[in-house]
Amino acid sequence: MKVTFSTLTLQEEAVKTQSNSATSIRQIPTYVYASVFSSLCIVIGLIWDISWHMSVGRDTLFSPPHIAIYVGAVIAGVFSGIKVLKTSFWGTAAEKSKAIKFWGIFHGSLGAMFCIWGAFAMLTSAPFDDWWHNTYGLDVQILSPPHVLLGLGMIMIQFGAMISVTALQNRLQNNITENTHAQLQWMYALTAGILLAMVYVLVSQYFWPFLMHGALMYQIAALTFPMFMISVTFAAPYKWACTKMALAYTLIMAAMVWILPLFPAEPRLSPVYNHITTLQAYHFPILLIVPAVAIDLIMARFKNINKWFLSGILAVAFLATFVPAQWYFAEFLHTEAARGWFFGRSSWSYMSSPDYAYRYAFVPSSVDTGWALVKGLLIALPIAWITSRIGLSWGNWMKQVKR
Repeated sequence: MKVTFSTLTLQEEAVKTQSNSATSIRQIPTYVYASVFSSLCIVIGLIWDISWHMSVGRDTLFSPPHIAIYVGAVIAGVFSGIKVLKTSFWGTAAEKSKAIKFWGIFHGSLGAMFCIWGAFAMLTSAPFDDWWHNTYGLDVQILSPPHVLLGLGMIMIQFGAMISVTALQNRLQNNITENTHAQLQWMYALTAGILLAMVYVLVSQYFWPFLMHGALMYQIAALTFPMFMISVTFAAPYKWACTKMALAYTLIMAAMVWILPLFPAEPRLSPVYNHITTLQAYHFPILLIVPAVAIDLIMARFKNINKWFLSGILAVAFLATFVPAQWYFAEFLHTEAARGWFFGRSSWSYMSSPDYAYRYAFVPSSVDTGWALVKGLLIALPIAWITSRIGLSWGNWMKQVKR
């Protein structure tokens, strides 16, 4: 009898485990996995494309980095589109009631709609970008008109992926398996980190190492990052969300620095001032993980106080941790010890002279000291305060998204 009882118990446990696994799979729809994967494809393709411009020069409509970006757009658009069509025309009344109605006949989640719109914007920008290159030649700025349209499409898909995970997280909060909860935590961190990497790339022209002792860089950081970082941690139903987001951003950016130089490349567009044989890496990640830890600690203790007061504390914490961390890290990046493969400091665009005076030195006109630095940081403080307050409002909205 003992053997029989034990056997039955083991069988029941096996059935229960299989049931939990199946429930986990059902709880996270396929289009959510697809949107997260497409978001990752897009950010990898984007950083790869910048490296391609630094290493090869002129690209084509179907260059390898562009294909990675287009694959991300197509996957996001197709899977989200199928989900919307299935819900709109073959969904039950209960399924439609849980979706957002748009254009009178379509029903879908907010995240899926963002992914569809982003895919349309990205695919529209592709021929526009090809025409732009054929007409005006190589881009001298990251934010050319077709790149702005492309960037908006990318951000929409990446935001859609994050919102899809957020809505699912909010909807299943009280009815979720442990396995699904863990998956959603890391999917949320990954999508948020991808969005943070995307935003960083769009403003990265202000974050070259030789500009990191100027107040302008920290003002741009105050304008850009707190709203994204704070919104993510405020909306998360668990601790350390901002730290996980910053960790995902750091690993993505660093991995591209480490991996890209492993592949051969040679310039195909003159003038060539720096003869290279491999893909040149883009920026090593800035130390956003330092203020992320501070933001999480403050949120854990003061999340429920007055939001303007909280945003002021967060703004001070962001600058008080990020400025010294990045300031001294920038000094390290200009030393001989940082010139190896790990920090990507040996990488240099083929169109830039390897003897450029400020390759391993700060540009004097961009260095702020004394009162100039203090004044610049005092300007950054109210900027960070406002963007932190926006982040709290945004995060509060995200907490309520369930469709």
